[in-house]
Amino acid sequence: MSSAPILFRPESIHQQLGQRFYRPVEAAQFPQYHLRYRNHAAAQSVGLDDLDDASWVQHFGHFQPLDGSFLAPLALCYHGHQFGHYNPDLGDGRGFLFAQMRDQQDRLMDLGTKGSGTTPFSRSADGRLTLKGAVREILATEMLTALDVTTSQSFSVIETGEQLERNDEPSPTRSAVLVRLSHSHIRIGSFQRLAYMDDIDGIEMLARHVARHYFGGKDQTGLAQTKLAKGNDGLDADAPLTELLPALLSHVAAAIADTAGRWLAAGFVHGVLNTDNFNITGESFDYGPWRFLPSFEPGLTAAYFDQTGRYAYGRQSDAALWAVCRLADCFVKLVPQKNLEDRLAAFYPLLEARLAKQMQWRLGVVFDEEDPARDAEMARDIFGAAKQSQCGFDQMFHDLYGGKARVDGYDDDCWRPVLETLQAAKPRNSAALDHPHFQSAKALSMTIDEVEAIWAPIAASDDWSLLSDKIAAIHQMRHAYGGDAAMPLPSIIGGPET
Repeated sequence: MSSAPILFRPESIHQQLGQRFYRPVEAAQFPQYHLRYRNHAAAQSVGLDDLDDASWVQHFGHFQPLDGSFLAPLALCYHGHQFGHYNPDLGDGRGFLFAQMRDQQDRLMDLGTKGSGTTPFSRSADGRLTLKGAVREILATEMLTALDVTTSQSFSVIETGEQLERNDEPSPTRSAVLVRLSHSHIRIGSFQRLAYMDDIDGIEMLARHVARHYFGGKDQTGLAQTKLAKGNDGLDADAPLTELLPALLSHVAAAIADTAGRWLAAGFVHGVLNTDNFNITGESFDYGPWRFLPSFEPGLTAAYFDQTGRYAYGRQSDAALWAVCRLADCFVKLVPQKNLEDRLAAFYPLLEARLAKQMQWRLGVVFDEEDPARDAEMARDIFGAAKQSQCGFDQMFHDLYGGKARVDGYDDDCWRPVLETLQAAKPRNSAALDHPHFQSAKALSMTIDEVEAIWAPIAASDDWSLLSDKIAAIHQMRHAYGGDAAMPLPSIIGGPET
C-alpha cells in the first residue's frame, strides 16, 4: 500500500452509455443495518476508508449516493448462456452498480451490490442475499486474493434483519447486502444482449466504451497498466471496427485465459461459468457454489445442479474458451469470421503459460533460464503425481515450497520427475521458508467442510471468531507469498445488534 493517502475520485462513466444499457433503480429498505464486514485495504485503494461506521452504513446499506458518482443505482442489462442454454431474461436481478471511482492505479472501478433488493430483472425472485452467502463470498475473495487470482474484492457486508426462505440451506435464514469492488461489471452477456437485439450501433458503442475505459484507449491507461494485460498495447477506441473488434477480442480472451490459468493453480472451482459471469476484464467474480480442491479431482463440481459436470474443475478451461467464442459471435456481423477465429488461437497457449507460471509461484521457485516446454511439462507432472498420490492439493504446494520436499511422503515414483525438475530451480525468496506460515506443518486450505465449520457458530450464537481467525491466517499466507505485510485486516463485527 502507498504511504500517501488515496483521494476519493468519483466517476459516473457507465451512465454515459444511456438507458439502453441499464435501468435506474432504488435500493430496498431493510429492518436493520448491522455492519458485519468492512474491507479496509479495498476501501483505502479507492479513498473511502476515512468514512466512520455510521457513514459507511449510510452509503453501503441505505445506498446514499457517493458525491460525484451516480445519483441513483443502475441495474445493468445483459443476457447470457446458462449451462449452454441462451437466456434473454437476465440482467441485475438482486444487485446494481452503485458507484464508480478511480483507484490508486488510475483504473476505473465499480462498487456493485448483491442482495440490495428487486429490480425490473428480478423475475419472481426476492432480490435478497443470505448472510451465509455473503460469508462465503468473503472467504472466496480473501483466499483467491492470497493465491494470486485476479478477483473482485468483498468490500462490505451488512446484515439486514430479514428472514429468507431458500431451498439449498436451512430456512428461514438470515439476510445481508454485499458490496463488491470490481474493475468492471460489463459482461460477455452485455454484448450478447445487443447481438440478440441486432443492435449494431449498441455493439459499436459498448466496444468503444470498453476500449477507451478498460483497455487503454487514447485518453485512458486503464487495464493496459495492470498484470492482466502486461505487455499488451492499449487499444485505440477510435480505430475502425474491423480493427478494433478483433483487437478487443484478443484482450478479453487474454484476460480470461490468464484468470482461468490462475484458477487451476489455486485449485479453484467457480461453479457457474455462464457467459453472464465472465466480465470483459477477465476478473473472477460472483461467488455462489464455489469449491477449492481437497485433492486433485478433475471431475469435482461446485454446484449441486451441475449434473453433467459442465463446469467441473478440469473443464473450466474449455468453459472459458467457449464463453470467449460467444463474444466472438457478437462481432461476426461486423468483422470477417476468419479475423476473429485467428484471435482465438492464442487462448490455450496463454492459459497454459499462465498456469505454468502460477505453479512455480505456488512452489516458490524460479529457474535461471526461460523454458516454456519445461514449465509446461512440470505442471503436467505435478498434476499427474497429485492425481496418483491423492495428496492434499494445498498441502502439496506447501510441502514442496522452495524447491524441495520438506517432509516425507514425496519419494514415490510418481514424484520423481517433479523433484528432478525442481533440483534445477532455486527458491524465489529464501527468507520465506522461515516465515511462520511455511514453518507450520499443515497447509492453509479452504475446503467446503472448513467453510461450514466457520459458518456454524455464526448461525448458532453470532460467534464470528472462526471467520476472523481464518482471514488472519489467509493474510499471513499472503504475506508469506510476498504480499504487503502492512495491508490492514478487514473489520469483522460479531455479536448481536446493539
